[in-house]
Amino acid sequence: MKFDVKRLDIYRKVPKDLTQPTVTGAIISVCCVTFMCLMFLSEFLRFMSVDVVSELFVDSPGSIEERITVFINISLPKLKCEFVGLDIQDDSGRHEVGFIENTNKRPINKGEGCNFESTFYVNKVPGNFHISTHSAGSQPSNADFGHHIHSLRFGSLMPSHIPGNFDTLNGRTKVDQNEWASHDYIMKVVPSVYENYHGRVSLAYQYTYAHKSYASIVGNRFMTPAIWFKYDLTPITIKYHEKSLPFYAFLTTVCAIVGGTFTVAGIIDSFIFTASEIFRKFELGKLN
Repeated sequence: MKFDVKRLDIYRKVPKDLTQPTVTGAIISVCCVTFMCLMFLSEFLRFMSVDVVSELFVDSPGSIEERITVFINISLPKLKCEFVGLDIQDDSGRHEVGFIENTNKRPINKGEGCNFESTFYVNKVPGNFHISTHSAGSQPSNADFGHHIHSLRFGSLMPSHIPGNFDTLNGRTKVDQNEWASHDYIMKVVPSVYENYHGRVSLAYQYTYAHKSYASIVGNRFMTPAIWFKYDLTPITIKYHEKSLPFYAFLTTVCAIVGGTFTVAGIIDSFIFTASEIFRKFELGKLN
């Protein structure tokens, strides 16, 4: 006995001479195809796009021996460059006065002020770095530390589409009436890891800060002021990684769009055709 494989066909074909095209069916078909094309384009763009997902965990990325890169650019409009210096100290015993590597000082305001820029490293322990006159050969008669912070970053640059506060002090301006005022910025630094779609990893640090200004007086004289940046690292790390829609999910969605659209369009077409047939029979008086 020969088995007819055609019996397994669940998509039975109807001869064209037994089908009836209608204007309504044509309109629904055009709308159906247009809708499917738009939905397919929308899903394709979603499949090609990359979303950034974040997560929190307790960790300190890298080794404890590694150091953190710091970049600072700050302007002091009322303090000459000859007096401006950078000091660095931390809880591991580091204490550097007048750090000069990778520093650049540019006079501003016709030489009466200074723009200070530096790139340096700090250890992964609590500490501070401060802009002061401690390393100057002589002290200014008026030490006005009013300032404008153009940038202060920890770690490498993050892509612009990554959310977060990686340069929180950017644009911060502080000018006090008391020219002998010191400024304290107390910062909480949060490690942030970014992993792109290809597995490349970047490490940067977000931070928040609190500020206070004050004048220290010993006896009848003011103490030489400074701008202090006191930092401490948190044990919480934020990880950002890129994630895209898997191909099987895209394929499943496309199949659902095609199948669902054809099904709904078929129901609508069948309903309109049946209703029109009933109305036509009613007009001819053939409706029982």
